[in-house]
Amino acid sequence: MAGVVIVGAQWGDEGKGKVVDHYAKEADVIVRYCGGANAGHTVVHAGKKYKFNLLPSGVLYPQKTNILGNGTVIEPEKLLAELAELEEAGISPTLFISPKAHVVLPIHKDLDAAEEEHKGARAAGTTKRGIGPAYSDKAARFGLRFEDFCDPVALREKLPKLLALKEKVLAVYGKKPTQAASETLQQYLSYSQECAKYLADASLLLNEALSKKKNVLFEGAQATMLDIDHGFYPYCTSSNTSAGGACTGSGVGPCAISEVVGVVKAYTSRVGEGPVPSEIFDSTAEKIRERGGEFGTVTRRPRRIGWLDLVTLRYSKMVNGLTGIAFTRVDTLSSIEAVKICVAYEFEGKKIEHMPLTSAQFSICKPIYREFSGWEDLGEGWASCNSFAKLPKNARAYLEFISKELSTPIYFVGIGPSREHAIVLKDVFKK
Repeated sequence: MAGVVIVGAQWGDEGKGKVVDHYAKEADVIVRYCGGANAGHTVVHAGKKYKFNLLPSGVLYPQKTNILGNGTVIEPEKLLAELAELEEAGISPTLFISPKAHVVLPIHKDLDAAEEEHKGARAAGTTKRGIGPAYSDKAARFGLRFEDFCDPVALREKLPKLLALKEKVLAVYGKKPTQAASETLQQYLSYSQECAKYLADASLLLNEALSKKKNVLFEGAQATMLDIDHGFYPYCTSSNTSAGGACTGSGVGPCAISEVVGVVKAYTSRVGEGPVPSEIFDSTAEKIRERGGEFGTVTRRPRRIGWLDLVTLRYSKMVNGLTGIAFTRVDTLSSIEAVKICVAYEFEGKKIEHMPLTSAQFSICKPIYREFSGWEDLGEGWASCNSFAKLPKNARAYLEFISKELSTPIYFVGIGPSREHAIVLKDVFKK
């Protein structure tokens, strides 16, 4: 059996969708194990750009099984809208949803916005999609599971009680719900009828597939530095986005995982608040932002830009157990005269190569850079760059330095937006 985890190794928006889309060709099952509609994956298929917030990236391939695991939180309206878009394009994916996944409600969005406003300067910069409040309800053990949502009797019993409680919490912030409880109930009863057909024992399906030597791809959302435990708290998301979440968020054991591929953008970007030691603010940052289309898939907010940070990548390798690296956006850095890599931090007058002990210490770290010569823009020539050896010499040196520093081999290099713009050095599903 082969269980492969694709995980963001930085702050999100690394291009996981492109990497998952490629490796999904050889996968039998693709499972999303964390997050909700706060995550945005963009995939170009048959000349059309698809932006998914909930669906696994494998839905664009025929005859693949796609799963939303128990670790996800699902906004029914968004889910049905994404499925409708695929139907309009003539795509009918095979989709199953764990009964243990939780459901996002309109009042969760209200609470998300109210909590962010209340936090003021300490606001995490969330997408306000209700993700945090939905996970809070899950942890407090009164959330609405997908199994309850798909059962009209259970939904009629549980949803009004949950909404009444959430309205009281919202009132503490001096706010009222944007949608009446009766309207939410009727709306969700309607959604329930459409979604019930996707309900399945996802954990059983996955373990049976693995026992039959099927290839299973675990698709991460967001990234390691946004993990609720291992990310930069509190400026993070509300789920386990690192590789360990693949097991707890889908219902398989650790021995099911044979490869963990960390997706690494050739530079750093971030949406939201919190420190980014290698962040840059000059014209180079603006050039990278424009060339890379660095605007949030969900929020459309301009992403913060920085040089690649080896310190956070060393940490990411450690907590994920990375076995390989998938680079993306190498072409975006072309035509920049000099590119930099943050190789260490200066902390209290000392050079450190690993993350400091606390978040407060991380906030005051200063980057120590190593400079590399840039590489030429191949223009349309990127499409014919089908081997690592055909990359510009300086680009190869840049990537090889990172790989050596992390003691982790390169599996994949993304050099453009389409499926064809990729160099694959290792097929993760072949021994």
